[in-house]
Amino acid sequence: MTGAHATTGTTGAVCPYCGWPDDAEPFRLLSRHGTAAGSTLWTRCGCGSLQGRAVDGRGTRVVTRGRPPAGIPRARARGTRG
Repeated sequence: MTGAHATTGTTGAVCPYCGWPDDAEPFRLLSRHGTAAGSTLWTRCGCGSLQGRAVDGRGTRVVTRGRPPAGIPRARARGTRG
């Protein structure tokens, strides 16, 4: 299952690799899995970082992230120059 889908974030967090807000598009839905509490989504941020998202009664939030994609320095997300 692939495509771009919006979610409602609960933390207001941003991707540490590109600085894009977790609750904003673009991101790509890779898979959705039902759980006892709701569901788990595996997505890819616009920069390519793999993200695990939990969806439950508290909303949708990124709970785990993959390593930074090649060529995306982590400092870029903080707005610093490297």
